[in-house]
Amino acid sequence: MRFRRGAGHGLDLHQARDDLPLRAVLEDAAMGRWEGPRDLLAGTGADWDRRIFRLQVLARAGARLRFADTWARAEPRSGDALALLAHVQAVRSMISGAGAGRAEMEAAWATCLAAAEAAPADPSPWVVMLALLRVHAPGRNVLEQVWAEVVRRDPYNREAHHELLTYLFPRNHGSGAEMFHWAQEQADTAPRGLPVAVLPLVALAESHRHRMETVAGSYGSYGLSIHPWIDCPHIDPVLDGWWRHRSPQPHAQFMDDANYLAHALAFAGRHAEAYEVFRAIGPYASEVPWAYCGDARELFLRHREWAVRAVRDGRRPPRARRR
Repeated sequence: MRFRRGAGHGLDLHQARDDLPLRAVLEDAAMGRWEGPRDLLAGTGADWDRRIFRLQVLARAGARLRFADTWARAEPRSGDALALLAHVQAVRSMISGAGAGRAEMEAAWATCLAAAEAAPADPSPWVVMLALLRVHAPGRNVLEQVWAEVVRRDPYNREAHHELLTYLFPRNHGSGAEMFHWAQEQADTAPRGLPVAVLPLVALAESHRHRMETVAGSYGSYGLSIHPWIDCPHIDPVLDGWWRHRSPQPHAQFMDDANYLAHALAFAGRHAEAYEVFRAIGPYASEVPWAYCGDARELFLRHREWAVRAVRDGRRPPRARRR
């Protein structure tokens, strides 16, 4: 169930989250002006994490608009323009689907290659290719080649890791065992303090979603009292591998990763520990993974209140009904 915009309780559901420059540029782009995206991406420089986040948000806005196409025509040799167009074309191909979107996928792939040639150090075109492979051409040989190109440029790129993990989801081209093995391997070998440590929680949430969908047929009665976050072995490694040693400057997708951690702590009944994570999230609730367990907005607000109460009263809040 999706969050309802303007739903009160101080939630801010803007897709740009706390990236205020990106918010301003989105307003310009909505009116067809591409100069704002050009200046924003130029100013982002080689901060690949922030660059990819901004490209993704701009692409979602640009999928049904033409500012990216206009910019690429105006500056056909610009690596920034080509990178944005590649993202936009990829989103369009995914909206069309695996069959109807094939021609759009091929156009996006060609634009990715052009963007990679224009800016050889930039990992973002290769991250787009990972997404295209997941939807349109799930061959493992090409996947391995594209993954190697990303790793060569930015070995712990957060978004690339999430794209490959999504490829391995049982609903896509992998299995539960392969998904968990890869997520754990990446988390175990990444340097401390990087959000790659969160990957096992992503795999766990997807496993629960898949089980609820395939076994129960819906998010109904099955799983109200059984879920995988009780005595979860993945939470403490995430706290120690990322949260307690994270950078003082949050990475671009910090809110998404923090929501996975807050959700896991909350459903494990560790509300007092979740308080710090909810404070860091502030108003930027995410739909996933909360929506895998019921109404996303209701669950986020409920568990946030229990976390506040647990710290304020120095006791555990009433045990939640498990979903």
